[in-house]
Amino acid sequence: MKGFFISGLIAGPLVFSQVSGDSISMGEGRIEAIEFTRRLPVTKEVLNVSADLQDKNLGQDLPVLLKNQTSVVATSDAGNGIGYTSLRIRGVSPGSINVMLNGVPYNDSESQGTFFVNVPDLTSSAGQIVIQRGVGTSTNGVAAFGASVNILTKDPSPAPYVRGENSLGSFNTQKYALEIGSGTFFKKRFSVMGRFSKIQSDGYIERASSNLNSYNLTSMYKHNKTLVRLMVFGGKEKTYQAWNGVDRQTWEDNPRFNSAGAIYDDAWENIVDFYSNETDNYRQNHTHLTWKQLLSDQWNIETTLHHTRGKGYYENYKQDADYSKYNLTDYAGSSDFIRKKWLDNNFYGIVSNANASFSNVELQLGLVANQYSGWHYGRVNDVFVPEISEYEYYRNYSLKNEVSGYMKSIFHSDKFSWFGDLQVRTIDYSTRIDLEGDGEGGNINSYWTFFNPKFGVSYQLGIGRLYLSYAKAMREPNRDDLLSDPTTRAEKLHDFELGIEGRMNSSLIFAANVFHMFYKDQLVLSGAINDIGEFIRTNSGRSFRQGLEISSRFSLTEKWEFLANATFSRNINVDFKSEEQSEIADLGRTPIAFSPESMANLKVTYKPNHQFRFSLSNQYVGKQYLDNTGNDALTTDAYLLNDFMAGYEVELNKIGLEINVLLNNIFDQKYVNNGYVYDGEPYYFAQAGRNFLLGVAVNFK
Repeated sequence: MKGFFISGLIAGPLVFSQVSGDSISMGEGRIEAIEFTRRLPVTKEVLNVSADLQDKNLGQDLPVLLKNQTSVVATSDAGNGIGYTSLRIRGVSPGSINVMLNGVPYNDSESQGTFFVNVPDLTSSAGQIVIQRGVGTSTNGVAAFGASVNILTKDPSPAPYVRGENSLGSFNTQKYALEIGSGTFFKKRFSVMGRFSKIQSDGYIERASSNLNSYNLTSMYKHNKTLVRLMVFGGKEKTYQAWNGVDRQTWEDNPRFNSAGAIYDDAWENIVDFYSNETDNYRQNHTHLTWKQLLSDQWNIETTLHHTRGKGYYENYKQDADYSKYNLTDYAGSSDFIRKKWLDNNFYGIVSNANASFSNVELQLGLVANQYSGWHYGRVNDVFVPEISEYEYYRNYSLKNEVSGYMKSIFHSDKFSWFGDLQVRTIDYSTRIDLEGDGEGGNINSYWTFFNPKFGVSYQLGIGRLYLSYAKAMREPNRDDLLSDPTTRAEKLHDFELGIEGRMNSSLIFAANVFHMFYKDQLVLSGAINDIGEFIRTNSGRSFRQGLEISSRFSLTEKWEFLANATFSRNINVDFKSEEQSEIADLGRTPIAFSPESMANLKVTYKPNHQFRFSLSNQYVGKQYLDNTGNDALTTDAYLLNDFMAGYEVELNKIGLEINVLLNNIFDQKYVNNGYVYDGEPYYFAQAGRNFLLGVAVNFK
């Protein structure tokens, strides 16, 4: 596949699909989906994982590996990029970013969040990653309110191989992975690949340890006009909780301090110990069965049946808690408890797309039907009174059904391409309480129908392509929104994008775009968090995000390459209202929380020969407000990070050796990129200073 990469942007020759009337050919990363997306008049980046991310894929989670992409800020609870991580794009929270795996929704249906910790080492399974900023085009799952990220996994290789990866680094970080591919067999129609990974780390924050396992087994049948793929993957995680952050003074004096699991003396003045199992534990297993059929020279259809099984809990030591809080109404007073809050859920459905390509028209039809069912329940595992044993103290149930359909079309006329996209989504969400306790759960019955149209046009210039697009998106509140305030309103967004992408010559490739995203009832992060570290959201009324994004790639010589991107934006609540002491205060125009006005990345790569490569990358992120009041005392400071990477590759007798070194934050910058507000004071999630990762990979072909 030909093309040119600019910090993820691709320009160059485009081919709709690699199909013919006699056979179907699927390369790494679902070629048809990539090529269709490339031609859309939307703001996007396409990453080739092996070229863009593999040299730093040494154990850190995917959000951290994407931190240098345009308008991206990655966060890490443990401070070193392993465990609970997330990303914000254009300042939009993770729950408003639609994440898909091969077009199958990955966001949790209830919270709408994305928990990459449940599928550790996901990057090793990926072939390409498509990032659409803004609303983008109709996709599967919840609507994108800041971006969508589609992770396209790699197919089994036609040749047999064995690959082993080992990494170690700061904070006792270790990664071990083994991947085996069978190559094609049985008349070259079948192929199988499997991978197992184990990642461990103590974390930068005290006791913020991670013990992560993941697996991926992909089998594929391909013959003439038919392709069938079965992918079974998932992971198991155990992480010590690092949700609490630290206040400003503690961050300055002891930034690694972690209050999770603290046990105090009787006067609640001094910490005497920490509970050793203050942990989050979760297992998630995914099954995707895909059938792709070439119907003619113009038409093909792809259908995926999917199922996700998740079950896990987090455990807490609750000191001096009232008996009544845990449904022990026959007792007076308080005691110490050890509790586990469980989530047991299933998510399954069907995703089907029909694609057509004619002389001047491209068409894509999509139909999605998903159901989520989940039990939330709590168990007391230990109470410090002799006569009480383990018991359940609350239970509630959730059911969410979604059906959506869309039609996309591109019409080519001379130098113009016209794009239309119509989507209808219906959502039916209900919850019920089976055992009431601890204020958990509620009784909700909600139904939404959304119509989301999108239109655009592009014009072919001598140096590239100019595009203009409009997209409307509407999106339902999540479970926590509705439980905290049953009157929470659905969000509405109008997104306008104007951009250009192209190349001046073989050495300079560029992209630039301006955007204006106007919201009604945007659910912004309020700045507060709940008791499990999740950010609380609130309707903002009218608000907008507008800005300029630019990116480029410049090759000075064959040995020197420069990648750069920058974002300059304004992110404003127009008429924000805040509840203070049961009174509503109209704060008017205020900055939207967690939305820096400026961000920039620069990467310089030097390749003296085919074996060695060296690169220096830096990231600048401007000041971020921790809530929506515009109070300058409740902010994170701007920061500038510098990372150094070095790699060496050699192949001898069909054995390939790769050595990669990653030095993060080489100038030991003390910084934070995430936080919250508690009792009127800022709290921060401290990030690691200077640290390293060293990886060695061996390929047997």
